Amino acid sequence: MDDSSCRFILICSGKGGVGKTTLTANLGVALAKLDCKTAVLDADFGLRNLDLMLGLENRIVYTAQDLLSGSCRLEQALVKHKQEPRLSLMPAGNPRMLEWLKTDHMKEIATLLAPRFDYVLIDAPAGVEAGFRNAAAAAGEAIVVANPEISSVRDADRVIGLLNARGIQPLQLVLNRVRPTMVAHQQMLSVEDVLDILALPLVGMVCEDEQVIMSANRGEPLTLNDGGSPAAVEYACIARRLQGEAVPLPDLDSQNQGLLSRLGRLMNTRIL
Repeated sequence: MDDSSCRFILICSGKGGVGKTTLTANLGVALAKLDCKTAVLDADFGLRNLDLMLGLENRIVYTAQDLLSGSCRLEQALVKHKQEPRLSLMPAGNPRMLEWLKTDHMKEIATLLAPRFDYVLIDAPAGVEAGFRNAAAAAGEAIVVANPEISSVRDADRVIGLLNARGIQPLQLVLNRVRPTMVAHQQMLSVEDVLDILALPLVGMVCEDEQVIMSANRGEPLTLNDGGSPAAVEYACIARRLQGEAVPLPDLDSQNQGLLSRLGRLMNTRIL
């Protein structure tokens, strides 16, 4: 945290299962592909799934816990990604040893990482308990991940209040798992509704994409491959927006039109 050129970004959510860890993995790869030295720090010590998302679970020898105890050097604890060498993972410690982690430990890890990286993405545990507070201690800014559902937005609002109380700025929002057809039929909160409630700038909007689940199961973030799915494109766009580029957000109306057009072609084919 002493190196002002390194950006420490907390990736957090009030509710579990919104896609926070998936965003961390894909955004880490996307930033690395933009020639940014990037570390992803797994601060979700209870669940620690970031290594699985990146396909690095079999390469972990040391963890953040080992680093802080003096059992290894920083270079030994960091796990470089096989396909993207500008991306490194700092693995979480043993989930049975949760009581060892304190706020000062996260600050110490941040101090060690700062001189080596342009970005450190901190995958925080969902919720607002001690794990979240410890992860936030190392953050200079935050991305709040929410789904366009009432429970997710309500929980995100509570997290935003805590981040504001800590003076963490800027705060930005990624709206994840958006379903344009449900939004159009008012079966899901609209983007405008969510922004009115949470009052955060929108840095990304990722529509529901089955390839996200498939890639997570393979341990291969979508952003490893150029092009591909709409989610992969948007993850890459979020990285570019973080870099200061003026990249337009996805247009839900055009996506709805695309779905209707494909449906119309299918119906005509069946009629013929």
